[in-house]
Amino acid sequence: MEKPDLSKPGSHSSPYATLAAGARIPVTLLTGFLGSGKTTLLNDLLTRPAMAGTAVIVNEFGTIPVDHDLVQTGRETYLRTSTGCLCCTATSDIRASLYELDQAVAGGAVAPIQRVVIETTGLADPAPIVNSLIAGGAPALGLRDHVVARRYRLAGVVTAFDALEGLSTLERFMEGWKQLAFADHIVLTKTDLPHLARDWQAELQYLNPAATLHDRHAPGFDLTALFGQGIYSPDGKAEDVAGWLAMERLAAPHQHAHDPARHGGIEAVSLTHDVPLDRRALDVFLKVVTSNIDSGLLRMKGLFAVSDDPDRPIVAHAVQHRLYPLSQLDRWPDETRQTRVVLIGQNMPVRQIRDLFAALAPRPRKGFGWGARRDA
Repeated sequence: MEKPDLSKPGSHSSPYATLAAGARIPVTLLTGFLGSGKTTLLNDLLTRPAMAGTAVIVNEFGTIPVDHDLVQTGRETYLRTSTGCLCCTATSDIRASLYELDQAVAGGAVAPIQRVVIETTGLADPAPIVNSLIAGGAPALGLRDHVVARRYRLAGVVTAFDALEGLSTLERFMEGWKQLAFADHIVLTKTDLPHLARDWQAELQYLNPAATLHDRHAPGFDLTALFGQGIYSPDGKAEDVAGWLAMERLAAPHQHAHDPARHGGIEAVSLTHDVPLDRRALDVFLKVVTSNIDSGLLRMKGLFAVSDDPDRPIVAHAVQHRLYPLSQLDRWPDETRQTRVVLIGQNMPVRQIRDLFAALAPRPRKGFGWGARRDA
């Protein structure tokens, strides 16, 4: 969690002074399947002056919060993260996060906020999350939930859709369909990369006739206009949306013990190492784990410490077998200067991945531990 400095002493006597009297704080859900570009959109959003006073809640799949490290928050941005399957703990986790934020603002620990953006894991089912934030949704279970209902409102759902891999996602994963069906706005991403020309408006309209389609790279596209406006309503969405919400309301609360690194048949494998890697070893690891199209890999993301420049970590992203160009940060996002990578997939060769990482990673110096940990 990162909390901003209070730059103007005495300016926070009323924690909601920046909103109209009695106004509820708008919450926007940013969703989209694994690798659709949600974090890229969020980082772009947070650079805009119009988004000052934004609080961010990031949910991740797995036990290492890599996305947390990749969100470039400013001094005035409050960031809270949680790991695990948000769709299985939506009501408690979302409401708990918003209540924590409310108390931090009321107590003066966090500056007044204008809006909240919740970035979900790519595997999240929007139905329980939406139900936890709309009138008539999940029932309030205590004072905390009543406070959240009075302070916040769900303004809308923004769904990122990958123009390269999106259709294959829809063929294989129901979560991808549901994320589109609940959207007020669908943002096509990666349209700047070579892909087959399609009439996306026609193809996606049957799934959600109420959603507005946007091209992320179209001239004049205004990302900020999609966040914090209006009040979310399932009216006009696909008929299935009302049914999904009703099913969630009727279902008993999730009572099962949930593995934070497993969602149905999908699992997350987390690898960490304390000693910087040789760049050649890094290249071999990335090539091997992403080059086999039958490996079951859906998403890979990580920060890698490299021996020739240990103060500037390498950022790696892959979606299925497509490895995107590597980038390098100017500095580590926190004091944990270690390699950390998460691989998410179905039926992945987990042992082979662990063995490969162990073979390529340098032996630790005295006093360091190392290893590849399977969190599944």
